[in-house]
Amino acid sequence: MFEKGVAGTSVEDVQKEAQVGSSQIYHYFKEKRDLVKAVIIYQTEKELTTQESLVIQLDSMEALKTWRDAMVQLQIERKCRGGCPIGSLASELSDIEPDARSELEDGFMKWENFIRKGLIEMQGRGELGTNANPSELALALLTTLQGGLLLTQVRKETLPLEVGLDSMLAHISSFII
Repeated sequence: MFEKGVAGTSVEDVQKEAQVGSSQIYHYFKEKRDLVKAVIIYQTEKELTTQESLVIQLDSMEALKTWRDAMVQLQIERKCRGGCPIGSLASELSDIEPDARSELEDGFMKWENFIRKGLIEMQGRGELGTNANPSELALALLTTLQGGLLLTQVRKETLPLEVGLDSMLAHISSFII
């Protein structure tokens, strides 16, 4: 589904790739939308696990810069293909599958919370000024990441991602005490 999209992937494609019989697939997934929901949950957990393995916490400017570099490096390794696994699913499903949209929203919220948590910790230590709003900064950083990933995918270069994240990190730095 990451490579071909949801519409371009049949249950039979998944069955063939997984090398299982149709009875096994339908035992776990009554219909394709159940399979899609499982893919969304899997991709969200995989993406968040990747984020957490890159940087345990985004609780310093150094950690945010390390995370930024890791996001760019990941796109280089992927040859700027595919964009964000969660974002790609969101683009394809949000308007047509309410259940999928809800799962995607939960996934993005978990990601946003991961970012917010680090910013709140910075603020709690007195590194980030009280005039900073960690919730808005987390949302803006995630939004910038998603847009940067999309344009990186379209342009086949990491410059959009680099410029977007650098700009957002500079904005966050403006609140550093």
